[in-house]
Amino acid sequence: MIFKDRGIEIKTREQIISMRAAGLVVGRTLELLRGEVKPGITTGELDAIAEDAIRSAGATPSFLGYHGFTGSICASVNDEIVHGIPGDRVLAEGDLISIDCGAIVNGWHGDAAITVGVGQAAPELLELARICEESMWQGFAAARLGGRLSDISAAVERHVRANSAYGIVEDFVGHGIGTAMHQPPNVPNFGKAGKGPKLVEGLALAVEPMLTLGKQDNHTLEDDWTVVTDDGLAAAHTEHTFTLTPQGPWVLTALDGGEAKLKELGVTFGPLAD
Repeated sequence: MIFKDRGIEIKTREQIISMRAAGLVVGRTLELLRGEVKPGITTGELDAIAEDAIRSAGATPSFLGYHGFTGSICASVNDEIVHGIPGDRVLAEGDLISIDCGAIVNGWHGDAAITVGVGQAAPELLELARICEESMWQGFAAARLGGRLSDISAAVERHVRANSAYGIVEDFVGHGIGTAMHQPPNVPNFGKAGKGPKLVEGLALAVEPMLTLGKQDNHTLEDDWTVVTDDGLAAAHTEHTFTLTPQGPWVLTALDGGEAKLKELGVTFGPLAD
């Protein structure tokens, strides 16, 4: 393992493949939860399903106990942007829920998030979630070995601005990931291209746009975790962990490695053989 300047962790090929194992646990858990989201279920019940799935796969939940956090997932509903604590909240028809999940396998982390409508959610909420997810994929599509970190950030912002008037949350950003869940460098969802650390082999990043239906201004509730919009309007959050190989991006937390979506965007898919 090599450490570059700025404290950035660079992984070997074998270590990236180990991260894929953690990523698959996260990806499978989120797909399971996507199918369980329905009116009447509590966020605590979703959390229990997630913890069981993670542990049954031989992994450890990244979030549980992290700085005192009490859940295996973050479950953020409607105006909650991130870090919602799972509990007795009952999901209702038309809600929008963002589920963030992390898992550790043999010391390596995976981290991803989805936003899902509950029952028949309003079209404006589903569109918010769609643009959020699409902007993340545009970030991956802009990443090239030898490029700069802010190429990702600029692509995320460009897609959001071209397709909506949504707020882009600036207080919370993506991050490096590997032997710890949160590592340098930060990955903002806004900015000009061509700035920041160089994108090199062995760098793993969690890219996670957070968009709001109104303004991006926010505050943290008295639980010291849950971040909500100041105007009470809905938010969406999407995340995947990815890396770059000589062939192209490899999305470690996507079940297909990102192949289908990257090909749709005209980007060469870059998996490593295990």
